[in-house]
Amino acid sequence: MNDNFKLPRAAFVNKFIPKNKFYEKAVLSAKLQKEFVDKIQKITWKYKLAESTVGIAKTDKVIEIQIFEIELKEQVIPKNVLKVIDKAIPYQILYRFIYKENEAYGITLKENKNAENYYFSDWNEEKHFDFTGIDLEKVYQKIVKTFIRTEAQAKSSFNEIIDIDNKIKALENEISVLRNKISKEKQFNRKVEINKVLLERKKQLDIIMNCKL
Repeated sequence: MNDNFKLPRAAFVNKFIPKNKFYEKAVLSAKLQKEFVDKIQKITWKYKLAESTVGIAKTDKVIEIQIFEIELKEQVIPKNVLKVIDKAIPYQILYRFIYKENEAYGITLKENKNAENYYFSDWNEEKHFDFTGIDLEKVYQKIVKTFIRTEAQAKSSFNEIIDIDNKIKALENEISVLRNKISKEKQFNRKVEINKVLLERKKQLDIIMNCKL
């Protein structure tokens, strides 16, 4: 299985990173250390996107972008482990996950060394990354956008796109919870009340999805 990043040779690192390197940089609970051992087979630092390797200027917010390849022991992305990795690495990270013949991708939404959110592809979803831009911040934003649905991208600025995508996800989660409550509720009057809220949330989602905000 070959990656399709098509980056310059100078950006290629291909360096194995022992899992205990992350133990040394953080005080981990026994449970979290067990997650590293049980869920991750191997971590490889594949590429480094920096001024010196790809010839694209850094910014105050994005100095470098790293690409890590994580070989998994099961087809489940260990999100708690990613938080530890991101805390140890002070740069934005694009992840490529491998389990047997399957692959998926993830990106950290990261500012000031803090991982604020994660975006993931589906397993074996085709992804094409464009690593061009006037600076590394624009390259990073372009990578993040490949993980965000087109409805959110009707907005012009990057922060607006993230904000709208977060609102869509929040409404979808709330709608799912409300539907579940209705299916379990036995009192008719209570069902009607919950359904009113559900219809209102669906209306709000419809407005956002149709880019009428």
